[in-house]
Amino acid sequence: MTFIVNFENKKEEYPYKQGKTIQDLLNELEISSETLVVKRNGEIVIEETVIEKGDEIQLIQIIYGG
Repeated sequence: MTFIVNFENKKEEYPYKQGKTIQDLLNELEISSETLVVKRNGEIVIEETVIEKGDEIQLIQIIYGG
């Protein structure tokens, strides 16, 4: 079973692993959670959220400026 990650207008499938969290995924992708908003199946979630089979994870880059 897999889950989908949608980041920078690209959708990719990743293998599901029981107990894997959003933070685990971000670590694998070498992305800081400080620069993102993360949604799981359309709902904003925190880094400790566990990824389930078939989930769609959307990583939304935050733009800072001044």
